[in-house]
Amino acid sequence: MGVFVRAKQEFTVHLRPEDVHLGLPPEDRPPLEGVATALERLARWGNLRADPDTSRVTALEDFYRARHIYQLTRAGEAAEEALTAYDAALGRRGELQAVALADITVQLRALLALAGQPGPDPAVVHLSLLALVDRFSGLAENARAFMNSLQRTVDLHEAEVEVFLAYKQRLIEYLERFIEDLVTRGAEIAGLLTELGTPEAGPVGPLLRLAAEREASDAAPDAASEALAGAERRWEGRWEGLRAWFLSVPGRNSQAKLLRSAARQAIPQLLAVVQALNERRAGRSDRSADFRELARWFAEAPDDESRHRLWRSAFGLYSARHLTIDQEALAERDAEPVPASASWYDAPGVRISPQLRRTGSYERRGRGRAVQDRAEAKAYLAELARKQAEQAAAARARLATRGEIRLSDLDELDRDSFRLFLQLLGDALAKWRPGTESVSTTTNDGAMEIRLTSLPGAGIAEIRTLDGVLRGPQHLVEILDLTTERAGAGRE
Repeated sequence: MGVFVRAKQEFTVHLRPEDVHLGLPPEDRPPLEGVATALERLARWGNLRADPDTSRVTALEDFYRARHIYQLTRAGEAAEEALTAYDAALGRRGELQAVALADITVQLRALLALAGQPGPDPAVVHLSLLALVDRFSGLAENARAFMNSLQRTVDLHEAEVEVFLAYKQRLIEYLERFIEDLVTRGAEIAGLLTELGTPEAGPVGPLLRLAAEREASDAAPDAASEALAGAERRWEGRWEGLRAWFLSVPGRNSQAKLLRSAARQAIPQLLAVVQALNERRAGRSDRSADFRELARWFAEAPDDESRHRLWRSAFGLYSARHLTIDQEALAERDAEPVPASASWYDAPGVRISPQLRRTGSYERRGRGRAVQDRAEAKAYLAELARKQAEQAAAARARLATRGEIRLSDLDELDRDSFRLFLQLLGDALAKWRPGTESVSTTTNDGAMEIRLTSLPGAGIAEIRTLDGVLRGPQHLVEILDLTTERAGAGRE
């Protein structure tokens, strides 16, 4: 079918089986008889149309010989175009277009300037709105395709380790750069959309009506009103979709915020995959690997008796503890061995201890075991608990602030302080809701309290640690060590 599509692009209408055979790649070219059989099937299915080939008839016998020339039908061409579009969509990886965000900002500024003019040109307004919709549609579609391909990349555990590790670093840098652009550009776009307002109440309403009137101007006279109403609905829907992508409302987050959250979640998922790959390279054992190794031992066992011994060793299936096994019983077993695969019904009986029947317990009464001295283990655990308490107290003292400060003023944090800070920040963000400007929460143990206040337009905050730099929107933060305050109140 690909040969016929290429032939039509070169304005060739009919093809013989020999032409199709030569048009196939040499490395995958089947015999000519196989090509002829495939062409006959395609003709029966309706993808091709077969016509008798009478151009090379030189004798009467040639009329009785099946010779055909083939032509692509409309149904076959439609099927091929559909398969091509499906393959393209399936293999599309998409991209996070930071440049599209800048273009959308430029187009919104142009619309805001047109809205301020007393009589804007309808053609200029229409073209500006078309460019905005086209750029926005490309951004949304590419972002969706990229996140789908990113999830497939995260799930790709069978990739070559070195290739995946090299790709991981570039991908994380790409995600961080887009998140930074989305935070800054997204806030600017949201502000412009707020200034332009809604189609019902805002400067953008007349512009949308001008674009709808220009689109409906070519409609037939009897359908002019319906065309105008339909165009207005389309443009209002496009504008509302654009607003929903960048503006959050109570009870619903914007698509830009959801995309930003998905991109952030992809980074720890990638790091988890890298950790799993490193553990695999280091030969670290896990339960699934142990069971696979045990299955291999079972497969390599020479006989059933060895497999039974392996089963008992692996899963602890020993003989019953209450049965009496002494030298006499062992001698009987040596004289008449019982295979491990023998059924209990066919195997000879075993004697049960009389003491078990008499007292219900097989344990023989006697001197009790000496109590084990665990003073050393207790001292070790107490020292370990003391060190952990000191580390936690030092981390609380390091994070405690004197009043409100900016996130970027926290300076460099050690690992313990940074781990505690992430826990506090996660608790605060979990209570954050759309429209919230400030939030306050305490940790589960009641030891720390954090108060977080947003600073719109304050830029990006950077918190340096021993392992890297954490970047995020600038906020005011106040962290209180409640244990110190309670201790001070108790002394008073």
